[in-house]
Amino acid sequence: MKRLILALLLFPCLLLAQQPPVSAYVCPPCGGSCDTISFSKAGICPHCEMTLLSKDEKERPVKEQQTTVCFYLYNGVEVLDFAGPMEVFSYAGFKVFTVSKTKEPLISQGILKIIPEYSIADAPLADIFAVFGGNDEVAADDPEVIAWIKSRDQATLSYFSVCTGAFILSKAGLLNNLQVTTFHRSIEHLQKAVPSARVLKNTRYVDNGRIITTAGISAGIDGALHLVAKLKGKEAAMKVAQHMEYDKYQPDQGLVVR
Repeated sequence: MKRLILALLLFPCLLLAQQPPVSAYVCPPCGGSCDTISFSKAGICPHCEMTLLSKDEKERPVKEQQTTVCFYLYNGVEVLDFAGPMEVFSYAGFKVFTVSKTKEPLISQGILKIIPEYSIADAPLADIFAVFGGNDEVAADDPEVIAWIKSRDQATLSYFSVCTGAFILSKAGLLNNLQVTTFHRSIEHLQKAVPSARVLKNTRYVDNGRIITTAGISAGIDGALHLVAKLKGKEAAMKVAQHMEYDKYQPDQGLVVR
C-alpha cells in the first residue's frame, strides 16, 4: 500500500521531468521558414545562420513590427549598389521589398534580370525608402516617379541613397541645405544640382538624421550597416558584418551631422 501511495505521489514529478524544456530562443525575423521555429538553446540558427535571440516565442516581435525597407529599382541600376544593402538589411531582420515604376522585368548593368515585387501603383508604405545609382536619370527625370516618392514622405521615417541615387532624392527636394555625398566622380555634378547642399568627397556616408547618403557602390554596405547600428545597436551591425565577412566595416567611419 505504501508503495502504491509513493508511486502516485511521484507520478506527476516523472511526467514533469519527461516534458521537453521550454523553447526560449528564436531566430530574428528574416523572412525565411525559420521565422516560425523556436529553439531550446542559445546559438546560431541552422537555417539562416543568424544569432538566436534569448526571448520566449510569445515575446518575439510579429512581422508587422519589422522594419520595412522599400528598394526602388530601375533599368540600369548598379548591382552592388542595391545588392550589398539588401544583404545587410535582410540579415538584420528587416523586411525588404522591391518596387519599380511597373512590374516589367528590369536589367541591371546589362547582366542581371530583376522582377520587381511591386509597381508604384500598388507598393506598400515602408519605414525606409532606398534608392541606388547607375542609370539614375531613368528615375530622376521621370516626373511620375518623383511625384510618387514625394507622396510617401509622411510615412517614411528614413531615406537612404547609395552612389548616384542621391540625384533621385535631390529631384524630390530632399537634399536642400544638407551635407551629403555621392559617387566620387559625381561630387561636382551633385553640387551643381543642389547648390544649397554641401556635397562632401572622401566620405563613406553622411547621416543627417532622417536622410543618409553614401558614396559609391560598396559604400552602400557601410551606410546600411550604420543604419542597422542606429536602429538596432552597434553589436547587431557588427554581427551582420561578421556574418557577411565584411571586415572593411568600421563603426562611425562616416559623418553623422549633429
